[in-house]
Amino acid sequence: MNSVSLWEKIKEDFSQPILHDPAINSKIELFFNYPGVWALANYRIAHALHVKEFRTLARAIMGISQIITNIDIHPASTIGRRVFLDHAFGVVIGETAIVGDDVLIYQGVTLGGVSLDRGVKRHPTIGNHTVIGSGAKILGDIIIGENCRIGSNSVVVKSIPNDSTAVGVPARIIDKGRDKNPMAHNKIPDINKELFIYMFKRIKILEEAVLTTNKDLKIKDDELEAIYKCYLESVKE
Repeated sequence: MNSVSLWEKIKEDFSQPILHDPAINSKIELFFNYPGVWALANYRIAHALHVKEFRTLARAIMGISQIITNIDIHPASTIGRRVFLDHAFGVVIGETAIVGDDVLIYQGVTLGGVSLDRGVKRHPTIGNHTVIGSGAKILGDIIIGENCRIGSNSVVVKSIPNDSTAVGVPARIIDKGRDKNPMAHNKIPDINKELFIYMFKRIKILEEAVLTTNKDLKIKDDELEAIYKCYLESVKE
């Protein structure tokens, strides 16, 4: 396998917005509207310095980059090729995190650790072609397989196999082989909403069963309904 130079990787990073973001109209916008690209470019340089043992300088570069871009990437982390940080504000990538190739990461994502031990892997490994929705937190030395999708605001604390979709707090695998379109966020089901709908329907059935056999409870229930309707009327604008 041919090695890819630092500058070739940076060039690939700058090509990603044009491939993944329909909002871009000009290459000039890369200089003003894509902090994720600049954060990755700074990381590439800092990581190369970190590998050559210029660790303080590498940390200084990423510290300045963090102030400018609001993106926190540790120079010791390993980030593959053609990674795109879309919008990117608030993204955190920890020291021992590993990110594969062609990964799409949205704003507010954290690849964090759950251990204070030095010298061990504390952060997650993200497989190739994975999409991580905005606000998702992936914590600990776990593995997110290839071609996975992590729903927005999910909290992942366990490894996820290849070709899976995970959502929720804590995240659960909801299906395998779902729509791989990275923009199809609306096709990820809300499992918490589905659970609440089930619970409400279940409670309604039980209420109806009780009220049909107990007239006193039916009277009290009607009184509560009247109070609730008055409340709804009082809060209308």
